[in-house]
Amino acid sequence: MKFLVGYASTEGQSRRIARHVGDRLFDAEHTVELLSLEDTEGLRTDRFDRTVLVASIHAGQYRKELSAFAAEHRPWLDRTPVLFLSVSLAAAGHEAEDWRGLDRIVEDFTEVTGWTPNRVEQVAGAYRPSQYDMFKRFIMRRIIATKDPDADPEVDKEYTDWPALDALVDDWTRN
Repeated sequence: MKFLVGYASTEGQSRRIARHVGDRLFDAEHTVELLSLEDTEGLRTDRFDRTVLVASIHAGQYRKELSAFAAEHRPWLDRTPVLFLSVSLAAAGHEAEDWRGLDRIVEDFTEVTGWTPNRVEQVAGAYRPSQYDMFKRFIMRRIIATKDPDADPEVDKEYTDWPALDALVDDWTRN
């Protein structure tokens, strides 16, 4: 099978997840094309049997590249099995309100683009104070202090559960 693994990343964790998924699919003897959704001009989508889209949530929304891709390629996406991996720090927690918020973000995305993904999975992202500007560092420190009080606010920390992600991808490719 030939897979498109497209990503829209802000600080690099979604790109890292997309690469990991692409490697996992390749190791399972699939053909994989890894592509930043910033670079889709002239993309021939009919070459792919399945698609994995990976995108981060920041300030309550996905990157515009994902929305533009979904709106432009909606008819093809409607016909193609798609696994949408939504990446955020909120997915690292267990609070019901956070999960309802993630559901609302997906609903807003669906309303804006007109496309409903076949399968959406929330994936925990990473906290990267080393990459934040002063304003974002202030906001993210407050968030991390409530979500993970034991975390050092000065140290980058990855929350992605790689074995769970592998199991998810394996399950999806079998169905």
